Amino acid sequence: MDNKTLQRAQKILEYEFKDPSLLTLSLTHSSVAVTRTQSNERLEFLGDSVLGLIVCHNLYEQNADLMEGEMTRIKSAVVSRHVCTAVAAKTGLARLMDLGKGMGPDDIPSSIAAAVLESIIGALYLDGGLEPCRAFILKHMGPYIASALANEQLRNYKSILQQLAQRLWGRAPEYQMLDEKGPDHSKCFEIAVNVGGRHFPSAWGMNKKDAEQKAALAALEAIQAAGLATDVMTESLR
Repeated sequence: MDNKTLQRAQKILEYEFKDPSLLTLSLTHSSVAVTRTQSNERLEFLGDSVLGLIVCHNLYEQNADLMEGEMTRIKSAVVSRHVCTAVAAKTGLARLMDLGKGMGPDDIPSSIAAAVLESIIGALYLDGGLEPCRAFILKHMGPYIASALANEQLRNYKSILQQLAQRLWGRAPEYQMLDEKGPDHSKCFEIAVNVGGRHFPSAWGMNKKDAEQKAALAALEAIQAAGLATDVMTESLR
């Protein structure tokens, strides 16, 4: 691989490799490698884990109110082939790959484009550790993390109700369990929301968290029906 290509890659990454052979390896597709171990596939494996770690660390550190399931959904949305392909294309890294005959920079399959992003992250990690990886990932994937967070908040009715109740009445919602049914291993729960003496319709759920989410949704729908907020899903996120 020529030096000009490596320089372009390093400019995009805003990082100068101490061992440029790692960068060369990360841009080498198996179609041009002598053996598959001399392609970027092993670095892709490593980079996938590094990418996941950094996104998970960011979610954990920056969003203390997110539960495990919510963080898992956001991580899955961000660390996906679609997003990795988009970042590889947008940054121009995909066009720098050393590919076999029959494949040009304008017709790279999404799987290959996504893989090169992960292999480059793997090379960055081996050459410089987590910090250059973190800087690159959060710079280029930050908007995707923010978008996934916004989408998750739209599904998190308790979070929306919390914000809206504070804004409308200066109080946090209280969740009251009204009833439970079923055997111990398969109980259903009925929960209702109360905000400063204002009572909203109850809802049943397969567990307490599910019932609370459904009760929060019922409260949001009642608030919107009463005309207190025209579009609670949007208003509460402003």
